[in-house]
Amino acid sequence: MKTKRLLILYMACLSTTAWAIEPGPSSPYQQGTEQWLQLQIRGVVASPIRQTASATERDLAMQRWLNSFSYPIPEFYDQDQAGDLSISGSN
Repeated sequence: MKTKRLLILYMACLSTTAWAIEPGPSSPYQQGTEQWLQLQIRGVVASPIRQTASATERDLAMQRWLNSFSYPIPEFYDQDQAGDLSISGSN
């Protein structure tokens, strides 16, 4: 009987850790992102036109994905080979 009470007390204490986090996004940007995600989840803004792909399109997409694995991932990236990151008009 005592272990049952301890278990209930322990479970109640575990559930109180979730109270420390305030619900919902904390910034306007996070709120906007959350709204878009909710629209996607609910399908509210989904197109009424069903989008399909032909067998050829699916095969080409699969081949393109498979080809992406044929390039080795370098251990390090050479920063000197990167492109110019200057913003036009600020030079």
